[in-house]
Amino acid sequence: MTDSQINLEFENRLKKNQKKLKGYLKQENTTAYRLYDRDIPDYPYIVDVYGDYVIVYERGLADVDEALREKHLRDVTQAIINLFIGNEKKIIFKERKERSGKSQYSKINEKKEEVVVKEGDLQFLINPHDYLDTGLFLDHRVLRKKLSKISRGKKVLNLFSYTGAVSVAAAFGGGNVTSVDKSSTYMEWAKRNFTKNGLMLDFHDFIVNDVILFLKNESRKFDLIFLDPPTFSNESKKNLLFDVEKDQVEIVNSCMKLLSSDGTLYFSNNKRSFKLDPSILEKYKVKDISEWSIPTDFRDKKIHRLYLLQQHKSMGV
Repeated sequence: MTDSQINLEFENRLKKNQKKLKGYLKQENTTAYRLYDRDIPDYPYIVDVYGDYVIVYERGLADVDEALREKHLRDVTQAIINLFIGNEKKIIFKERKERSGKSQYSKINEKKEEVVVKEGDLQFLINPHDYLDTGLFLDHRVLRKKLSKISRGKKVLNLFSYTGAVSVAAAFGGGNVTSVDKSSTYMEWAKRNFTKNGLMLDFHDFIVNDVILFLKNESRKFDLIFLDPPTFSNESKKNLLFDVEKDQVEIVNSCMKLLSSDGTLYFSNNKRSFKLDPSILEKYKVKDISEWSIPTDFRDKKIHRLYLLQQHKSMGV
């Protein structure tokens, strides 16, 4: 296949994906979505649209010839420009690598620009420039919609809450939400997301703390808990290392102790090889709802694992 054929195939794939998603995006009323995810091996990119911005993540091009890489970038840029003629987008390229600890949250820019995107009745502030991630995890769109529907009158706990998108969804649905994250920067971002959606901050709790330490000291009961830990972290204030697979039993048990008798824990993680520990399967009612939770715009159906855990009563999604 020649370079020109590869370029045309890439552009045609973008057009095909956009056309395929048109009805879904209208139905979900969202301006933030995944357009392309390494569909063509010769173009290993992830293309995410956030309102007026298109974020392009490079994957697997680090070792190729620089001239070829530059041609790829020109091809991708032109294809996106051609796709959005009449609705021009600002294109940003980022390189996504395997990261852990502080590096996955470190700044890569200092522009401090925030952009509003829509998701159903909700609005979220994203930062297209300054971090590897924008502040909104698109792969949890389905769960956010679900939590917005079932949170009314319930006490909700969001652990590793990041910029509070899940917290906003639960609060918008009428829940009383406690958000916990060790980053004061992200917690302030979460508060701005609450304010953007007309949610009163005084009705909810925003706790800056290490999640492991919070779980050891907390005694309140919650009706819904969302646990979405990093795959690996070495950022604990007490220099504790965390590995989601090795430490899953301890953190899940700690969450279940805070769960009301008929409550539900949603446990998510992004480790592709993750396997739930047998002791968790024996001790609790567990349902793997990963397939249900992956949005239509995600070609990668292994983007996350999501489990529903309960202590009592029959389970439903």
